[in-house]
Amino acid sequence: QVQLVESGGGLVQAGGSLRLSCAASGSIFSINAVGWYRQAPGKQRESVALIRSSGSTNYADSVKGRFTISRDNAKNTVYLQMNSLKPEDTAVYYCNADLFSSSGLGRMDLWGKGTLVTVSS
Repeated sequence: QVQLVESGGGLVQAGGSLRLSCAASGSIFSINAVGWYRQAPGKQRESVALIRSSGSTNYADSVKGRFTISRDNAKNTVYLQMNSLKPEDTAVYYCNADLFSSSGLGRMDLWGKGTLVTVSS
């Protein structure tokens, strides 16, 4: 079984920081890319940041300069450092991984269950 587990969400004041973690566990052969997404109440899920196996990254315009995505390959963990948080960053944050399982399941597109980030004004 392969799964993603997010952690690090919580309540923070505007201007504050949080670091989210996305840990992949199970029979993993390789991870192609991991993305962070968020969904605010009443809104569609949107892409926040992406990191590829090459190390290249992409960010939504709304978070550029404030958020940084990084990874620890040894731990199969991807982080999202969020600085200068704004109330409009309030959402459930999900990670998504495009990976290859080593247990015969082949290529997988996995989602975590999400972690709530609340930014107070």
